[in-house]
Amino acid sequence: MGSVGERRGRGRGPQRADVLVRRAAAGDARRLTRLVRTSGAYEGPYASMVEGYRLGPDYIETHRVFVAGEVAAGRILGFYALLLDPPELDLMFVADSAQGYGIGRLLATHLREEARSAGLTGVRIVSHPPAEGFYRSIGAELVGTVRADPPAVLWDRPELLLRIG
Repeated sequence: MGSVGERRGRGRGPQRADVLVRRAAAGDARRLTRLVRTSGAYEGPYASMVEGYRLGPDYIETHRVFVAGEVAAGRILGFYALLLDPPELDLMFVADSAQGYGIGRLLATHLREEARSAGLTGVRIVSHPPAEGFYRSIGAELVGTVRADPPAVLWDRPELLLRIG
């Protein structure tokens, strides 16, 4: 599940110099869950995908989850989760208020570095359909389609490969 949009934020957004990517802590679970559940990318027909979704402390402790946050304000702007075996981007979300400020690209750069340091040569991405353009813009290649699997997922999703070089 991945959701990163290309909308421009409104007003003064986060400045890249004020944003730090760090390993998520178990105490971030509620804020990350809220970020997923309130994502504008999952409104309308996609709402059922995040309804009741919960990202627990146990998930954060057992997976490579990283957050991008404003250093001074302590606000989480986005996050991603990288699975190593098999290599896959499990989650990537950017807060609606932080869309269009380069947070998704910052997370993608960090993802590449993390994957490279883990010895991965590629990362599979099963994208939320509206986020496909973002993943392709960071170099992911379309390799197939993951078919709908009702009742869990009601729509086909693009399958991409982000090569790590």
